[in-house]
Amino acid sequence: MGDIAFDRRAFLTGAGGIAVGAATASLTACETRAGRNVAESSKTLTVRNFGGSYDEANRKAVYDPFTRETGIRIKVVNFGHEQMLAQVKEGSPRFDVMDIDMSNLVLFEHEGASEPLDYGRLKNTRNAGIAQSLLTPNGVGKSYWASVLAYRTDAFGRRKPESWADFWSLGRFPGRRALQGKVDWPELEFALLADGVPLDRLYPLDVDRAFKVMDEIRGSVRMFWEYGAEPGELLTRGTVVASSTWAGRLQNLLGHGTPLAYEWNGARRQSNGYGIPKGAANPDAAYRLIDFALRPEVQAHMARLYPDGPVVPAAYGYLTESSAVHLPSTPGHLLSGFDLDIDWWLENRDSVTRRWRDWVRT
Repeated sequence: MGDIAFDRRAFLTGAGGIAVGAATASLTACETRAGRNVAESSKTLTVRNFGGSYDEANRKAVYDPFTRETGIRIKVVNFGHEQMLAQVKEGSPRFDVMDIDMSNLVLFEHEGASEPLDYGRLKNTRNAGIAQSLLTPNGVGKSYWASVLAYRTDAFGRRKPESWADFWSLGRFPGRRALQGKVDWPELEFALLADGVPLDRLYPLDVDRAFKVMDEIRGSVRMFWEYGAEPGELLTRGTVVASSTWAGRLQNLLGHGTPLAYEWNGARRQSNGYGIPKGAANPDAAYRLIDFALRPEVQAHMARLYPDGPVVPAAYGYLTESSAVHLPSTPGHLLSGFDLDIDWWLENRDSVTRRWRDWVRT
C-alpha cells in the first residue's frame, strides 16, 4: 500500500534503472557476493521489503515461522529501487529476494535485473487458483491491495456515496474532494467508471474521455494526496468530504469515533509480489521462502496482521468472515472491483503522467 510510494514515484518520473548513480552501487569488500557466499548466505536470506508495519507483520507471519522450520535466518533491508538496480548492474546485489509492487517487478524484468522464475520450484503455485496475471515470468504475486472511495458519513445527511458516479455527483453529494497525487498511477479509471464504462471494458483506457470527465469535478478537487495516511487525515479534519484512498490505511481509523466509511464498489486492485534479483547469492533459499509464503495458512496469517488480501483463494478457509470482509480479494470484492492493467500503464505512463501533471496544475 502506501509504503511503496517512494519506489513507485521514482519510476513514474522516469528515474528507472537507466540513470543509476555509481555512488549508490559502491560495495565494501566484506559485502561482496563471494563474501556473502562464504560467511552468511547458507544461513541467512536477505529480503528487501518496504519496512514499517508491513515488515513487522511479515516477521511474525512469514519470516520467523520460516526460520523455525528451516533454520534459515531472515535479514531485511530497505533499499530504494535505484540502489537495487545499481547493485544488480554491478553484479553484487545485497539482497536475495525482493518484495515489491508487481508493476515494479515487471520493470525489473524489462531492465534485465531479475531472474526468470522456475515455477517447478514453487509447488504452492500449482493449481492454487492464483490469478494468471500474478504468475509473471520474473515475479509472482503475494498480496492484493486496493484504492477505494472513502467519505465522511456525516456529510450527506442519510445519503451515502456508493459508486464513483456518486463521487462525481456534486449535486447530490456536494463538498470538497481529494484525489491521489504523484504517489501512484493517475486515477483515470475512476473517472471512466463514473461516466458509465463497465468494469470489464476499462482497458485500453479512453484517455481523452477520462480527462473530460475529470474536468467536471476539477473545481471541487482541493487536494492531491501524496502519502498513504493523508486521505484519512483530510477526511478526519473535514478538509474534504470524499477522497480516494488505500483501503487498508483507512481501516485503522474506523471504529474509533471518526465518522468515516469506504466503498468497495469500483475498487482498483494492485498487487505486491516476490522476485529474485539477477546474481542473487542464495537463490535456493529464496525459492524456499517464496514457496513458504504462498502456503494458504501463511497467507491467512499475514492477512490477519496486515490488511492486504491473499492471492491464494484457499487462504480464506483459514480466515473468519469478520476478517475477510476487510480484504480486497474476497470473492465479492473481486467481482465489484478491477485489476489495474500493468502492461497498459507501463506502455502509456510517460504521456499520461505528463498530461496528468498538467491537469493537476490547472
